[in-house]
Amino acid sequence: MTTFGNQTNEPKPRVAVIGTGTMGTAVARRLLGSKMDVRVWSRHPESAMPLLDLGATAFAKAADAVTDADVVITMLPTVAATAEVMFGAQTLDAMAPKSVWVQMATIGVQGTERLVSETWTRRPGITFVDAPVSGSREPAETGQLLILASGPRPARQLLEPVFEVLGKSTLWLGPAGNGSRMKLVLNTWLAFQTEGAAEAAALANRLGVRTPALFTALRDNPLASPYALGKLARMVEQDYHTDFALDWALKDLDLVASDAGIGVAPVASAIADRWRGLVRNGSS
Repeated sequence: MTTFGNQTNEPKPRVAVIGTGTMGTAVARRLLGSKMDVRVWSRHPESAMPLLDLGATAFAKAADAVTDADVVITMLPTVAATAEVMFGAQTLDAMAPKSVWVQMATIGVQGTERLVSETWTRRPGITFVDAPVSGSREPAETGQLLILASGPRPARQLLEPVFEVLGKSTLWLGPAGNGSRMKLVLNTWLAFQTEGAAEAAALANRLGVRTPALFTALRDNPLASPYALGKLARMVEQDYHTDFALDWALKDLDLVASDAGIGVAPVASAIADRWRGLVRNGSS
């Protein structure tokens, strides 16, 4: 295990990225751009192929990808998939002593607590850090993520060079699990803004409100955040390029409902029902 400090001439941590979907690929690209030693594994090997040209080393088994990594980042879609790879496929067992597992996907509070508990039982020498991110593909590729980190304080020094590359800032929130709590709150806020922009655009169209007039009314108006205005602009321009798939956004809202319980976030549940219908009808 390499020791890392704050001196720029010290070696960078070796990083394994487990899961190279949209966000995992963006994270791996960013790390490779900073000249880090990056190993990758994916359930769909073809998704990792573009990373090889950038210098990544791909492995057929996740357990082989993590054997001498200092930091293991998981970016898998669900807690079930993460548990299957890390526990079922013995990937956690293959991690180097005193290495750090950084769980960066959105898997909810209950799912995160399950991983924390099982990691402690199986490999008490491995440090688990819960660090979901606020931001989608483009912020990940440009190092503009907000990292919602939570976990043991000693892990911070090792993770500092990794998080500095990936994020514009890191918010440390205490024990593992608190990062996932904050992520669900932020995701709910974003869902409200996205759905609000969509419904405002539809209403404006139905009532005959011209697009330039709508933007003039919203510009520099405290009613509208830059995020909502950006979403509205893309909707008006019919730019439907996917930064984050609708079905994964729906999955995140379902996590809000399951972790918060009945009646706490009724509007979020209503949005989830609407998005579920859109997904069934083929929207992405």
